[in-house]
Amino acid sequence: MNVGDLVIRKSYGGDVTFRVEGLQEDKAVIKGTEFRLLADSPLDDLVKVPYEPETKKTRLAHIKANESYSLLQQHRKEQAQRNQAGLIDDWNHTAVKAETPSYFEMPGKVLHLDGDPNYLKKSMALYERLRVPAEGHFVHEASMADTLYRLLPRSRPDIVVITGHDGVLKSRQPYDLYNINHYKNSANFIAAIQVARQYEWHLDALTIVAGACQSHFEALIRAGANFASSPSRVLIHALDPVYVAAKAAFTSVKDTMNMNDIVHHTITGSEGIGGLESKGSYRIGLPPLQDLSTLKVTPAAI
Repeated sequence: MNVGDLVIRKSYGGDVTFRVEGLQEDKAVIKGTEFRLLADSPLDDLVKVPYEPETKKTRLAHIKANESYSLLQQHRKEQAQRNQAGLIDDWNHTAVKAETPSYFEMPGKVLHLDGDPNYLKKSMALYERLRVPAEGHFVHEASMADTLYRLLPRSRPDIVVITGHDGVLKSRQPYDLYNINHYKNSANFIAAIQVARQYEWHLDALTIVAGACQSHFEALIRAGANFASSPSRVLIHALDPVYVAAKAAFTSVKDTMNMNDIVHHTITGSEGIGGLESKGSYRIGLPPLQDLSTLKVTPAAI
């Protein structure tokens, strides 16, 4: 068995596909290809597979991912119709008539910190596909607080995503789900949230999406996150935080995000993601932006 091999675990019925990240004597460090799970496993519990098998869990995740993408696209289409209808209604009540109004969009900007470079790459590809302006950085979970302290004043995002790897520690037995020290990285996520809240305390001025697999949901919310994982301490899909951030980016600043929509726009659902009522970050502007390459202008400055 070599680093980079795809494997499944016999003891778990092959429910999740992993990639071997490292080898340590009779153990391997493995990382989920779809789910934000970093674990170690005895080599004799691993079975090498030639390609990523479509397990029941993976198949359901793919179906849900496609549904989530379709729901977001439908939301954007309906939003565009509402925007145009609202502008036309305002235009019809204006004393001085002009041409039928149009507008430009300014969705919320995302600053995404990820403790895994492969998941970050997938996340950035989805932001691009969804046309969400996003800046992404691969940062070890322990360094996220310091990194946010430096990045926030420069990036000035509307939405911050703080994610990577987490989990309830096997070494702490009996484990205590109330104890933050029994989680791999929840304390690091909390420190990052606190830095972000020192930068902007208002929940509707900066939306924070935080956590990973089995994170201490309640502690992350208390620290200042708008949305967090994982209420039922389940594995979350690698792209769950992206879908929440995209929903925030394209919900109007005049509207509160529908909590049921948030849950339905994630692959893991209410067991994996929860949060607080929060306003969106999307704005429209007038007049529509022009193609400056075709604009005829007579210079007036001396």
